[in-house]
This record gives sequence, C-alpha cells and structure tokens, in this order.
Amino acid sequence: MILVINLNASIDKRYEMENIEKGTVMRAKSVENTPGGKGLHVANVATILKEECIVTGLLGGKSGEFIEEKLKCYGIKQDFVKIKGETRECLAFITDDLVQTEILEPGPEVSEKEQQIFIDKYKEFIKDSDVIVASGSVPRNVPKDFYRNLIELANAKGKKFLLDTSGELLKEGIKGKPYFIKPNRDEIEALTGRKITSIGDAVNEIKEFQKRGIKFVAISLGEQGSIAGCEGKFYKVTVPKVKAVNPVGSGDSYVAGIAVSIKRGYDVIDTLKYASACGTANAVEKETGCVKEEIVNQFFNDIVVEGI
Repeated sequence: MILVINLNASIDKRYEMENIEKGTVMRAKSVENTPGGKGLHVANVATILKEECIVTGLLGGKSGEFIEEKLKCYGIKQDFVKIKGETRECLAFITDDLVQTEILEPGPEVSEKEQQIFIDKYKEFIKDSDVIVASGSVPRNVPKDFYRNLIELANAKGKKFLLDTSGELLKEGIKGKPYFIKPNRDEIEALTGRKITSIGDAVNEIKEFQKRGIKFVAISLGEQGSIAGCEGKFYKVTVPKVKAVNPVGSGDSYVAGIAVSIKRGYDVIDTLKYASACGTANAVEKETGCVKEEIVNQFFNDIVVEGI
C-alpha cells in the first residue's frame, strides 16, 4: 500500500480572468473549486494508476467536509484526523496571458493533542504501508521537525519514505534520512546557498545528500528535465517537449510516479522514466494533479535516461 500524508489540505479555487488590475472590481469568467494539496494530487495520480493508496492528514470544518466528499467522488481512499480548525482555501487567478497568480492561506491552528492523535494513527498505518509519501506544507502550530519525526518512525520499521517539501521543513526533514527527495534548482540553492549552473553542480549536490543518508535524489531542472542519483549512480533525464495546458501539479505527479514505481519494484531507470512520464502527462491536462494512464504509458517511451 502507498500511504500519502497531506497535513495542510485546501479547497483550491481557480478563477479564469481576462486580467488582474489592482484597486478595481473584476469579474471572473469561470470558477472551479477542487480539493487541493500536494499530497491529494499524489494520491489522485496513484489511484488513477490503479495502485492501492490511502491519504491521511488533518481536516476541519465545512472545507474539510467538502474535501472528503470530493475525494469519495474521485475514488480516493482516505482516513483523516478531524481537527477543530477550518481547513484553508487557496486562490489561483489564471489570466488570458496564461500567467497564474496564487494566494495561499497558512492553514488552521492544530493543537498538540490533535497532532498526537495523528501520530498514533500514522503508527498504525505504517504497518501495512510499502511506501510512504509526505508532501507540502504544514498548518500552524505544527513544528518544523514534524516530517523528520515521521521519517524516523518509518525508518525504524524499514519503510521507504518519500519527502516532497521545501524550506525549513525540508532542512529538518533531511536530518531524518528519507529514502527520496526531489528539490528543484531554486530549493537547492535556497537550502545550500550554492548556485547550480551545470550538470556537475547538480551531481555534487546529490552526492552531498547521499553522504547524509538519502539514497535517492532527483533535482528538477524544469523543461530541461532532471538530474538524479541513486545508490551511487547518476542519471540525466530528458523529457519530450509538449504543449503544456496546466503544468501545476506536475511535480506531485512525478512523486506519485516514483511511489508507484517503487511499489511495483521497477529498476532505477524505469522508475525515472515512469515518474517523468507522469509529470509530463499532468502538464497536458487541464486539471491539476491528474493524468490519463494511457498518456503516461505513451510518454514513458519518449523519456530518455542517460548515465552520467
């Protein structure tokens, strides 16, 4: 089973507009409300790919109820901890020039008691999980080392933990030695203070992470593909050029592809190809964090993985 953790879910409100002008009244051409959160995207893609998957985290209030109902409609298995606070809403404004402007709420306050209830539930989930994925931010009051604690609990049971976050959460999470991380160039540079200007720079950063006990690292370079390292070997991954409809959620789809590949026992090269195919397949869909399985399989053959 793939266990996905989404601690700071949201209702994503997507507005399509002609333009955004400060200090004026504007009307949206269309509005769409969907369950949001990086982990929910991962769970959605894994479910579409027909893998046994369950998503857990923290939900509260009417927003939380909306998300639960929508996930049922999507066929995504779920088991969330209910909290007193109201799950957040996040706004995305897409203008005619295809520029997206986002407003992200911080999330509800979560008490120490609610956090402990989640930890207890998580400990039970670990027993039946083959792969564990934690994605995104955390709500207010949740400490920055929370993911690190989850990773250490998973490692103690011999489970592979995939961490996809940034900033202090990533900095602290790395100390727990997750099996896999996928920072992009900007996140690496913010974390280390070192610029990545070449493939060699990326490989050196991967080596540093591997020295710290992280076995599988992929550094996203956007349209240029990615550089990955696993068990002391390094790879350059090149993806086909596509006409992107909505690239938001491609990173989450990539992580889902990694989790599914590990669950299926793929080798490293096929894992990188499958994950990249998932990320590319998401980019050609309008819906965020969504793929079509047949399109993933088509792109799989177009991904090039070369040893460095």
